[in-house]
Amino acid sequence: METTQVATPLIQDPTMIFFVVLLIILFAPIVMSKLRIPHIIGMVLAGVLVGQHGLNILERGNSFEVFGQVGIYYIMFLAGMEMDLESVKKNSKRFVTFGLLTCFVPLVLTYVMSITILGYSQRASFLLGCIMASNTLVAYPIIGRYGLGRNSSVMLSVGSSMISLFMALVMLAGLAGLFSEDSGILFWLLFILKFAAFCAGSVLVIPRLTRYFLRRYSDAVMQYIFVMAVMFLSAALSALIGLEGIFGAFFSGLILNRYIPHVSPLMNRIEFIGNALFIPFFLISVGMLINLRTLTRGPEVWGIMFLIVFFGTFGKALAAYLSALLFRLTKADGHMMFGLTSAHAAGAIAMVMVGKRLMVGPETPLADDNMLNGVVIMILVTCVISTLMTDYASRQIIFSENARPKPNKSGDDDEKIMVCVKYPEIAPQLIELAMLVRNQKLNHELVALNVVYDGENSNADREQGIELLEKLQQQASASEVRVQTQVRLATNIANGIKHAFRESGCSEVVMGMHVHTEVTTKFWGEFIQSLYNGLNRQILLMRFAQPLSTLRCIQVAVPSRAEFEPGFHRWLERLCRFAGQLDCRIQFHGRNESLEFIKDFINKQHSSVRAEYTFMAHWNELPKLAANIGDDHLLVVVTARKGTISYKNALDRLPNELTKYFSGTNLMIIFPDQYGNTKEDKMSFTEAQHHEENSIYDTLLRWFHSKHPLV
Repeated sequence: METTQVATPLIQDPTMIFFVVLLIILFAPIVMSKLRIPHIIGMVLAGVLVGQHGLNILERGNSFEVFGQVGIYYIMFLAGMEMDLESVKKNSKRFVTFGLLTCFVPLVLTYVMSITILGYSQRASFLLGCIMASNTLVAYPIIGRYGLGRNSSVMLSVGSSMISLFMALVMLAGLAGLFSEDSGILFWLLFILKFAAFCAGSVLVIPRLTRYFLRRYSDAVMQYIFVMAVMFLSAALSALIGLEGIFGAFFSGLILNRYIPHVSPLMNRIEFIGNALFIPFFLISVGMLINLRTLTRGPEVWGIMFLIVFFGTFGKALAAYLSALLFRLTKADGHMMFGLTSAHAAGAIAMVMVGKRLMVGPETPLADDNMLNGVVIMILVTCVISTLMTDYASRQIIFSENARPKPNKSGDDDEKIMVCVKYPEIAPQLIELAMLVRNQKLNHELVALNVVYDGENSNADREQGIELLEKLQQQASASEVRVQTQVRLATNIANGIKHAFRESGCSEVVMGMHVHTEVTTKFWGEFIQSLYNGLNRQILLMRFAQPLSTLRCIQVAVPSRAEFEPGFHRWLERLCRFAGQLDCRIQFHGRNESLEFIKDFINKQHSSVRAEYTFMAHWNELPKLAANIGDDHLLVVVTARKGTISYKNALDRLPNELTKYFSGTNLMIIFPDQYGNTKEDKMSFTEAQHHEENSIYDTLLRWFHSKHPLV
């Protein structure tokens, strides 16, 4: 019998091994973000590259076994922690119906396909069916961005995902029990008794122990260690009674769900450590098991991958649209239910790894290499499908009449304007601008902020900042406007502004633009791009060419569908106040649909404002406005962040067009309010914390247009 010798890996030193892993964890999200691919796949592919089936840089030794096992438990524990149990209780009938359908429809379809077409055994087919029965809410961050968290189809999808995952893990535990030495009737009776005892004991003991410990000890390290001890004890006990350890980790997460608030420091530490170290270690170790050379064995392997992806996705779609029909929901709701429940992520890898450990022969695992490769490809495809479908469904629901944002009543206005100042030349004009757009009736104070870089000259810069803010305070007091001042040290200017914004409870930011001539990302400044990507509230950027009091006309470029954004009425209200205070004309350029909403708002709320409305068919016509803008005009560009309802690819050309056609004009750029929390409020390894502003596809497209401008 011929044996194959495994070559010695290139790196064997433990320190260098850990260094290479950290490099992968650091750069994989950056590369995958450029390619617009879920970074979970990036970790797995990096494992393939450095493993023995790739470049043979690292060996999958004991460290990967230990850290990988912890990563599996972490994934399932966080899945339990993130479940919304209250929403399930309130709508239990619909949740159970959709949960059972989205669990068993893909399970049955995959099971039948696996036996009849792929020729897998019943146990291997059942394992594959369990993997397809579960799902991960990969696209849920999109929901937060559109503000649809309370939509009925969204709540149904979230609740059903919990049910389907729970059912899949129970069935997987039963499958693992079949591989014990005695799996007869007596075994199953004993298994059921042990399972009931485990669940009952966990429900009775863990809550009492948790309440006692968290009340008695407030030390951050001790609380974290206690939670981890509960998770590992639960995993160990579930393995002891014949269940897989991942079920115990998931079940302990469900029990601890109500005792650890999602916005608590303890939850932040749990997620941070898992997402930063253990879960990436696990994904890299999975990639080291994958042998891509199997893809060269012929069309049979590709056929297996296609069937796994197709039947799993088709089963989820069938369950979603059938449930929407039963519940008499709209077609868009059906799209939403399919989009949210169609994706699989790290949980699917954790389940297939269970199959790798279950042996049907001396050296034959239940899950072979083809199944492992198929599951990895399935994760990539379903994540893409889920993201696209959820985004499409969100837009369709937003377009409905009832979903349009309503203007706030004056009593409900949360207005508190933050003015970020740095340059003494334009700081007085920024304060003047804030005083012109503020609500005079509410008479809320302004917040003037100066963020100083924490470096060698921080003391001198801080003194200059204090002196500047004192002058601005005197300027505002002359108009009987209260100003709260703050000088803040920060190693990252954007983060300093964001933290001060939240601490002060502000509603929007007013800040000035620098004067750069080059057409690069520096158009926005060193940190503004990071700021508007990390802050979901309104940001108003201003470039002054002459004093505000000399303005005679305001020209506003409005993107199509701007009326569907949650911040629509805020920026429109601010511009109307601005025009009213200066007693100048304001001319809106946009689609007729948007102009009708603007006209209706102004007629009802600011009838004295001299407003004009001009049709602009497409955003590409923005450069044509340059011919009509005089020295005493102000150009206002209402833009949008990527992924929002009014965003369009033409906005990527905005820096170039503003520099080329409007270099000497007064300019205001508005980033409106958006739904959703910022990334600092919630961490999830499914949703990358790092997002590249421009993908590699954008770069290639710009290069192509530069070479072929007429195409």
